[in-house]
Amino acid sequence: MVSGGGTGIGRAIAARLVRDGHRVVVLGRRAAVLEQAREEIERTAGPGRVVPVAADLTDPAAVEAAAARIAALGPVDVLVNNAGAIVTPPADDGLAALAAAWRRDLDGNLLTAVLLTTALQDALRRPGGRLVVISSAAAQRGGAGPHSAGSYAAAKAALHGWAFGLARQLGPDGITVNVLAPGYVESTEIFGAGWSEEFHARKVADTLVGRAGTPADVAEAVAYLASPAAGYLTGQVIGLNGGAVLGR
Repeated sequence: MVSGGGTGIGRAIAARLVRDGHRVVVLGRRAAVLEQAREEIERTAGPGRVVPVAADLTDPAAVEAAAARIAALGPVDVLVNNAGAIVTPPADDGLAALAAAWRRDLDGNLLTAVLLTTALQDALRRPGGRLVVISSAAAQRGGAGPHSAGSYAAAKAALHGWAFGLARQLGPDGITVNVLAPGYVESTEIFGAGWSEEFHARKVADTLVGRAGTPADVAEAVAYLASPAAGYLTGQVIGLNGGAVLGR
């Protein structure tokens, strides 16, 4: 199960998990985008490997309905909370506009994961289930500048404390919970059209390896966290950022 599975990082994760033999549910708001992802992945993987489910993950009723469809397919081996977005700060300096922007970022990046995971918690395979939460390097270094009012970084950071609690709660059931915090990943909807070459060069220069990350980089890390080999790894925040943020 991959939320935000229709594009970018989410689609790469879904395709990678399919290659490992999983049947993958891709969940998102846009049915047409999910169907396109299904077609592209199954073009090489074969039919019946991807199940698109459209739902607004900020809507509790929609999440309950989607979770019922997903649980009917059988135990959930892997749940990847990938859905998220950056809300552009309001031009209006008023507190009401600021509050609205913060709520949208908290809803889109935190509440989506909380609602979906809670709705599917009983369906996670016991033992052996894997819960992966996609955060961001912004949660570790803070967010500021023309494209952030700090709400995105704060929402992603909140995922960490929530995930630590889940790791303690679900560990006795044999379920691992880990957070993956990517840095700059090009070719995604967050870092897509509209970002300048200067921005790209600055982000690459910030790394120690001299390149941007790719959706495939994130997918490979998720594939390991989702595998039986990662059964002793839980309650961790794993940075995937080319050295732009050093481990702590």
